[in-house]
Amino acid sequence: MVTVPSAASPRARRSVVAELEGGLLRGADTFPYFMLVAFEASGLPRFAALLALWPLLRLLELAGRGGLALRAAALVATAGVPRAEVEAVSRAVLPKFMADDVDPRAWAAFGSCEGRRVVVATRLPRVMVERFAREHLGAHEVVGCELEYSRLRRCTGLLRGGGEGEAVADRVRALFAGGDRPDLGIGRSEMARSFLPFCKEQLEPPFTAGAATTSAAAPPFRPVIFHDGRLVCRPTAFMSLVILLWLPLGALVAFVRIAVGLMVPIWTIPHIAPIFGGAVIMHGRAPPPVRRAAAEDGSPSGVLFVCTHRTLMDPVVLATVLGRRVAAVTYSISRLSEVLSPIPTVRLTRDREVDAARMRAELARGDVAVCPEGTTCREPFLLRFSALFAELSERIVPVAMNYRVGLFHPTTARGWKAMDPIFFFMNPRPVYEVTFLNQLPAEATCAAGRSPVDVANYVQRMLAATLGFECTSLTRKDKYRVLAGNDGIVNAAAKPAAPGKAAWQSRVKEVLGFLLH
Repeated sequence: MVTVPSAASPRARRSVVAELEGGLLRGADTFPYFMLVAFEASGLPRFAALLALWPLLRLLELAGRGGLALRAAALVATAGVPRAEVEAVSRAVLPKFMADDVDPRAWAAFGSCEGRRVVVATRLPRVMVERFAREHLGAHEVVGCELEYSRLRRCTGLLRGGGEGEAVADRVRALFAGGDRPDLGIGRSEMARSFLPFCKEQLEPPFTAGAATTSAAAPPFRPVIFHDGRLVCRPTAFMSLVILLWLPLGALVAFVRIAVGLMVPIWTIPHIAPIFGGAVIMHGRAPPPVRRAAAEDGSPSGVLFVCTHRTLMDPVVLATVLGRRVAAVTYSISRLSEVLSPIPTVRLTRDREVDAARMRAELARGDVAVCPEGTTCREPFLLRFSALFAELSERIVPVAMNYRVGLFHPTTARGWKAMDPIFFFMNPRPVYEVTFLNQLPAEATCAAGRSPVDVANYVQRMLAATLGFECTSLTRKDKYRVLAGNDGIVNAAAKPAAPGKAAWQSRVKEVLGFLLH
């Protein structure tokens, strides 16, 4: 059904009501989103339990009992899970998968409405879609069923206000009081048809070019730059089964890869990586080692490699390609990662003077790898470069690092960072690409009178152009505020006993609450 009355011009569309699943999103299947909540908020056992329930859910949907299938999926995915965990997954994990599934023509019609935008979640709880709808679709209101919580702030797994089309239609009408009606309605499900007649125009997928376009161009879709979670692929039933079957073998493969990497000479790793299913691809010419300076003034004798920060493996891969010692400048990596690292690591403090002294001392010993972004970014964007590196050396070599994985992301903001290298090596075919750029000419460094900020921005633009990425002014704090709700600052100072005791008591309370629920 596509109804476009000629009396209403596209420019007159001031309000829109759109169904999310199957309307703004191409896919109407909500099972992958519940699988993401099960995996990221609870773990592998719940992930496997929900997958085992999939045949029953599918039979219920085929029998016309989609509401019952929705409630069963929500119960298994969320029952007993802390409310904060569900909200964190909805904030940091789900938006990426939803953004990848947005229908461009639906967005053209929805985004071009200059007034009120309402998103109706007909198959997902509101908490799972609200962040994406408001932050990336520009929705003003989100209508959907609600997850219920116990007094201990844990999900009961029950839904309130979902499964009935008339209830959804009533809530949509309540948003447009005073006889006003939405100019445009988008949707295709039976539940969406309960509110579509209330709209002046109705659009139903598949959209035609004429129905979805408007005279007022839709604004650019806001991309998802920061996201978390371990799963790369959308966990459909088939992909979830693949993940479960691969996990035991993947853990064994990761153990073998790490053990071999620690035992063999570092320069042999690029040559033997294909034997174990990986690959290290090098572009450009690696600079030769610099002889130690004979001067006694403490001038740096090593090369300062300025890398894009994709994973914790960046400096390690760089050292394997160079085939020589390279010290890695780090900040908040785990002790396990430091123990497993085959190269020296230099832990920074976020004190500018102290960090500069440590990096100069390491440069006097040899080569140093630094990632000025300060944190990893999965998407094709470069975060703002810290300018400290530009003050330390004139021998600056930009290095564009990138990687490809198939099943698991090797970075995390909320999870256990010590598992990052393990998840990288658990992928069936992890691939790293290293592109060496030419050393910065003297006139492009601080030695020629350029400011450190100008040098940092220049290097950022060079690396972004090499990778086809986009430069941003976003920082580590921006990433952690989005994904973890904090500034991402690690306090090295000792804490008083009271907060530790409070945290311990909170954890005991959570465990007891789960057992008593």
